[in-house]
Amino acid sequence: MQAIILGSAAGGGVPQWNCRCPICAMAWAGDRRVLPRTQSSLAVSPDGERWLLVNASPDIRQQVFATPALHPRRSLRHSPVEAVLLTNGDVDHVAGLLTLREGQPFRLHATRSILDSITANRVFDVMAADVVARSEVALDEPFWPVPGLSVTLFAVPGKVPLWLEDGTPEIGAETETTVGAMIAANGRRLAYVPGCARVTDGLKRRLSGVDALLFDGTVLADDDLIRAGVGTKTGWRMGHVPMTGEGGAIAALADVDLGRRIFVHINNTNPVLVEASPARREVEAAGWTVAHDGLTLSL
Repeated sequence: MQAIILGSAAGGGVPQWNCRCPICAMAWAGDRRVLPRTQSSLAVSPDGERWLLVNASPDIRQQVFATPALHPRRSLRHSPVEAVLLTNGDVDHVAGLLTLREGQPFRLHATRSILDSITANRVFDVMAADVVARSEVALDEPFWPVPGLSVTLFAVPGKVPLWLEDGTPEIGAETETTVGAMIAANGRRLAYVPGCARVTDGLKRRLSGVDALLFDGTVLADDDLIRAGVGTKTGWRMGHVPMTGEGGAIAALADVDLGRRIFVHINNTNPVLVEASPARREVEAAGWTVAHDGLTLSL
């Protein structure tokens, strides 16, 4: 199984187009300690020929261009991408569907709740129903979006997408609106959880024994955005468990049997984006890798 992290940043990417927080300012200045990153997306294949996209980033065209494995190779119109899977309805995970509208057949997989949010917004009708089939996926039941690649979706603590919030959202509920994906091929397993509000005992049991975990790394500490002076929401309010601190991902998953531990979906205010920084060293000392665009895994 091959996996390519197409986009390793949270919504807005790095640098964010209108941001001069300390980290974005470094990126705008070309400081090599901060690599530019596009918005969250993953490509997975059992054989390097047929690919599944997990989440459709607004940056998907740029990501395909930067990834030779996803370039068209046959006839006038072709794509190695045979299916797209959505793990939630966040803008940074669904807006790229509007780019994948050029008459290219593929199948779109998601839970009923996520599909309903797509169907309710008619702009997504640009993906013609006779070209892009929509396939409802039940939780905890394996399916095969690409031959040789098994995927099982499971609920993780999360919240509804920001654009669907109505009043005060319930945060931390385990529903169909935020899911993780257990992806398997050739006896190897990869777990992809780009959004998670807290680490539960049930989630730890689910993840135990995987060969690689790609996990929500939106914020280092719960108050990242507040410290950076660019927002008032905490990580918890956004539905993202912090990397560090009590109940954070590093501590909560420390006793879980895992192969590679990789943080993805990293917000532009997260100090781990600065290479060789104290925050980066802390995370790496705990056994975690901070993802970058193009990071490739062969399992």
